[in-house]
Amino acid sequence: MTIRVVVADDQELVRSGFAMILDAQPDIEVVAEAGDGAAALDAVRRLAPEVALLDIRMPGTDGIEACRAITAGSDCRTVMLTTFDSDEYVYEALHAGASGFLLKDVRRDDLVHAVRVVAAGDSLLAPSVARRLIAAYTSAPAMAAAKPSARLDVLTTREHETLLHLARGLSNAEIAAALVVSEHTVKTHVGNVLSKLGLRDRIQAVICAYECGVVSPSAEGGPGGGSPAQGSTSPPRKPSLG
Repeated sequence: MTIRVVVADDQELVRSGFAMILDAQPDIEVVAEAGDGAAALDAVRRLAPEVALLDIRMPGTDGIEACRAITAGSDCRTVMLTTFDSDEYVYEALHAGASGFLLKDVRRDDLVHAVRVVAAGDSLLAPSVARRLIAAYTSAPAMAAAKPSARLDVLTTREHETLLHLARGLSNAEIAAALVVSEHTVKTHVGNVLSKLGLRDRIQAVICAYECGVVSPSAEGGPGGGSPAQGSTSPPRKPSLG
């Protein structure tokens, strides 16, 4: 199956460069380029691509607004691109429904990988963005007093354990090893967690885990330290969200 992509950036050279990289792949087709968020939104509505690659800072309708509208009105998934490694943009993009977040200095292979990952229904953050996101959640004062939420009562014991491991940054293979089950079973547990909690992807699952008190800041670790709320002493790692 060919992954159809819309690329939006107000800088023509940047936009054309990303489009050329993606169009050169046998399984990816760039169906439209756009110079602002409004044009990107129009292209998505007309062409129904699987992925929209959006610059955050664009004139008129910016990438965040376009992402919000695209997510609300279509099945197209979005990857945000920016030159600014800023928490503010990460939060805004995630809350707008973005499935990926990359810096513009991303390597060619990582850009292609991100589009494929997001098109497949998974999520992806640039490693530096992921570390900053989790550090911010684990260092927030409110998190120190967070207690497990009743929202999680719908989960089975195995699903709760799966959510805990997701928050610690384990991949499906690592979760399978920890729970002594197959990767197929882990995928089922992850799917159930997302469905029962009304979450779109693994990024939202990590955020939910911190907000609901599944994991909490480590008294010794400080930002990015974090320890599972249910007694494990292993420190969490940056999330494997690809």
